[in-house]
Amino acid sequence: MTDLVPFSGRIVCDFASELGEGPTYDPATDTAWWFNIKGQELHELHLDSGRKTIHPLPFLGSVLATIDPGLQLIASDQGLFVRDTASFELSPFAALEDKPGNRSNDGRVHASGSLWIGTMGRRAEKHAGAIYHVAGNRVTKLYGNITIPNGICFSPDGATAYFTDTDVNHLMRVSIDPATGLPTGDPAVLSDESAAPGGIDGSVCDADGLIWNSRWGAGAVEVYKPDGRKVARYAVPATQPSCPAFIGTKADRLLVTSAWQDLDDAARSADPNAGKTFELGIEVKGRFEPAFQL
Repeated sequence: MTDLVPFSGRIVCDFASELGEGPTYDPATDTAWWFNIKGQELHELHLDSGRKTIHPLPFLGSVLATIDPGLQLIASDQGLFVRDTASFELSPFAALEDKPGNRSNDGRVHASGSLWIGTMGRRAEKHAGAIYHVAGNRVTKLYGNITIPNGICFSPDGATAYFTDTDVNHLMRVSIDPATGLPTGDPAVLSDESAAPGGIDGSVCDADGLIWNSRWGAGAVEVYKPDGRKVARYAVPATQPSCPAFIGTKADRLLVTSAWQDLDDAARSADPNAGKTFELGIEVKGRFEPAFQL
């Protein structure tokens, strides 16, 4: 097994989210964004000043994408919404599905400006979720019978998508059209992680094509080559890291959210940083997220 590199980073936010998820970074404003899904909150952190704002939400939000300097797209349990960054007004944009017991989970914008977004049961009911492709307001179901959709990210050339069902714990890859983000083939297993500790959670793909994955339950961020080989493991000082994001004006740093969801009092006492947000403390060759195209 690849050796675990000790944590050398820092806590960038000591607010303990029950389910921190969906981090992203806006280089135009030097701002990191993420969600506390269960707390119905959108967190905003200006990196240079350290100014932190928590925005209450009327739904369970999980993914944010920039549209333009004044608008953002948010995925939630009630569908997709456009958020005005000045007025904070939320406008319904598109429905995802008609299962009221479901919520959105992991997602990411493809270079084409389309969005891949996963849904799941609020109690992670077996096979209740799916993964969708959203181009403008056109929503296309890609894969059904998903329990916990995660790991969605794309290769630098836009020709490969990665994803997982954490319940199965297979890191999957599929060829996609770089112009649209739609699959052009059938998914195949890139790495079978079903026997390894923890679960494959949120991922990002860097400029070299390396896949950086938060390993829920194992307190680590793990790195895969495009051929599925695991080449590095970095410790995170929380048992349940949930998703990474490239941050900084050069996209050369890595932010990682975490969660205290499902931890009882004894487990939380043993895991005092659960739910906090971290910078990993290493230099990476990241990429900025594309804008969602209306």
